[in-house]
Amino acid sequence: QVEFVESGGGLVQPGGSLRLSCVASRSIFNGYGMGWYRQAPGKQREMVAKISSRGDITDYIDSVKGRFTISRDNDRNTVYLQMDNLKPEDTAVYFCNSPRSLVGFRVDVQRSWGRGTQVTVSS
Repeated sequence: QVEFVESGGGLVQPGGSLRLSCVASRSIFNGYGMGWYRQAPGKQREMVAKISSRGDITDYIDSVKGRFTISRDNDRNTVYLQMDNLKPEDTAVYFCNSPRSLVGFRVDVQRSWGRGTQVTVSS
């Protein structure tokens, strides 16, 4: 059973922008905090952004602060990640999921992972 479907990735030049989307079933979306995660080749998966269930609280890891914006549309069961001023080090497969806690940035999630969406930043 697919719980999250991510989309919006692609190849972009440094300094460019992408907007990622993640659609979830209503039963696992509404009332839950959400997070965006990424995994670069040869590296561990990391959480990059998180948002509360009502969308009023967001936070980011330092390396993306000021460049990434997480948001959600609870009517559409969708969480977004607007990525601006992209850098080569942002290259990774990006996933969404529901974290067990919104404290910190641990990769500890409630659901199975989707396929993710590939983001490649290169000139």
